[in-house]
Amino acid sequence: MLGRTANGLYWMFRYIERAENIARLVDAGQRMSLTRSDAADDDWDGVLQSAGVREAYGQVHDKMTGADAIDYLMRDRSNPSSVMSCIEYGRNNARMVRTALTRDTWEATNECWIELKTLLGKKLKTAELPETIDVIKQRAGLIRGAFHGSMLRNELYNFARIGTFIERADNTARILDVKYYVLLPSVSHVGSSLDNAQWESILRSVSAHRAYKWAYDPEYKPANIADFLILNGQMPRSLAYCYDKIVSNMGYLGAEYEKRLQAHDTAEAIRQSLQKLTIKRIMDQGLHEFLEDFVARNNKLGAEISDGYRFYE
Repeated sequence: MLGRTANGLYWMFRYIERAENIARLVDAGQRMSLTRSDAADDDWDGVLQSAGVREAYGQVHDKMTGADAIDYLMRDRSNPSSVMSCIEYGRNNARMVRTALTRDTWEATNECWIELKTLLGKKLKTAELPETIDVIKQRAGLIRGAFHGSMLRNELYNFARIGTFIERADNTARILDVKYYVLLPSVSHVGSSLDNAQWESILRSVSAHRAYKWAYDPEYKPANIADFLILNGQMPRSLAYCYDKIVSNMGYLGAEYEKRLQAHDTAEAIRQSLQKLTIKRIMDQGLHEFLEDFVARNNKLGAEISDGYRFYE
């Protein structure tokens, strides 16, 4: 398989996943800002930090407001991580590897781009935000569903899946960080009704509200929610689940091409470190510190995978 095809599929699905994940991050920020009686605009500083675009936002806007932050994250073309930018990058990569995709996958991708170009063609009103976020999640789900249901389970499929789960793991860590490190007003709120409402918002933003209740007690406990999103191997957005899939798909590539790269060792090391952890150890270490380290290691793996494309020429 040509390296440029591997590169195109990997980034196509990273961008599609990132578009959905940025929308989920906005959803988390919006839900949690509604639980605050004051300083709602300041809360968005943390959302932008977790999205990794706070500095870039400051170059475009002099003042922090919720409306401007939402617009920057959802539709600003100067932001390469905005939902609209990601959808365009994803479609451009899909077009580049068009002959490697099934018709269903290409049409789902193109239709997503067409609909979101219309929806995000103007600044969103607050009342329009929930419906727009739902459309983004649904469209991203249709692309994944079309791909999953129509593609051969070969190296093309593996690269697309690796891109999806690298991006998803990054997003889950960032959404957790928004809650625990930035948006919680003070340590005195831990365990309060405000704290519980914000943790519930986290679960809803990753579509895990009902699944959490199936796996744990109905009561919202920060340690249980963190465990669910980090270490629970049955939760499809948890860090542990993502790394099980990354290692599995990279293993298929290694077997197909009979070669093991540095990225294989890095992915396996991250998976094993997650398997050895308990949520108590993570909380004792500091959840923010753990998440910050995880994001750095996940980014390192992404860079190693990009460096490894030349092997598939």
